[in-house]
Amino acid sequence: MGEVLVYVDHVDGAVRKPTLELLTLARRIGEPVAVHLGPGADAAAPVLAEHGATRVLAADAPEFADYLVVPKVDALEAAAKLVSPTAVLIPSSGEGKEIAARLALRLGSGIITDAVDVEAGEEGPVATQSVFAAAFTTKSRVTKGAAVITVKPNSAPVEVAPAAGAVEELAVEFGPLATGTKVVSRTPRESTGRPELTEAAIVVSGGRGVNGAENFSVIEALADSLGAAVGASRAAVDAGWYPHTNQVGQTGKQVSPQLYIANGISGAIQHRAGMQTSKTIVAVNKDAEAPIFDLVDYGVVGDLFQVVPQLTEEIKARKG
Repeated sequence: MGEVLVYVDHVDGAVRKPTLELLTLARRIGEPVAVHLGPGADAAAPVLAEHGATRVLAADAPEFADYLVVPKVDALEAAAKLVSPTAVLIPSSGEGKEIAARLALRLGSGIITDAVDVEAGEEGPVATQSVFAAAFTTKSRVTKGAAVITVKPNSAPVEVAPAAGAVEELAVEFGPLATGTKVVSRTPRESTGRPELTEAAIVVSGGRGVNGAENFSVIEALADSLGAAVGASRAAVDAGWYPHTNQVGQTGKQVSPQLYIANGISGAIQHRAGMQTSKTIVAVNKDAEAPIFDLVDYGVVGDLFQVVPQLTEEIKARKG
């Protein structure tokens, strides 16, 4: 098997969980080679090596932070020319998908986005996708060039598989487009102490049935008892009850946690498209005919303002 490039998503060398999941998938189809861009490669290398990276190609330059997307594409293109990989795996975030699309165009390769699994095939890596609002599951492979694949968070387990992980400097020449879009300012996001929505193992969401921004404290309390992220339906976001950054759905964020708890959410196709690949789905809704109940593993017909606080207290008591 050939080498597989894995784009490292990190914060100053602190490797984020989706990258470790990509290393698990990369080992199924070849030898993982991590590509670390920006500061902190020496701190990241032991973690990457512990999870299977045979090499760590590292480059640090102000362009990665000062300009959007293109410098990172330049670096991945340089890595691809150096390694001649069989595939390139990238986390399926908004930025990740843009990087992947630009890279595939430069390499003359096919691209598959939002994969939920990757496995070895006789003619190259095979990616599994959940499509048409998760109504169908498809398996696809790229027929031209190195497969460029973006993978949704929580699609694979994080597995320890120690490898060499030696850090090698990656020489990058930035093209004329690299400085086209400059970052002129940054505003740090206010931390809630909760996990990132798309990466969380548990997501607790509220919808129209929450009936007001002031009532989302009930949803937040349940989420905090579980160490979960908080999501919201489009109806709740459009009403101004919760920030747009927390919207789950076709026009919001797509999540695939181990556990998804939908409270006061009817289950419109727009919302289902963002959470239907969750491993276990629980719904609380007072309407027994709500479409969400066609999808769930466990359903509770009842008033969320009675059910959710009791559930929160029971969880706290058991953790006790």
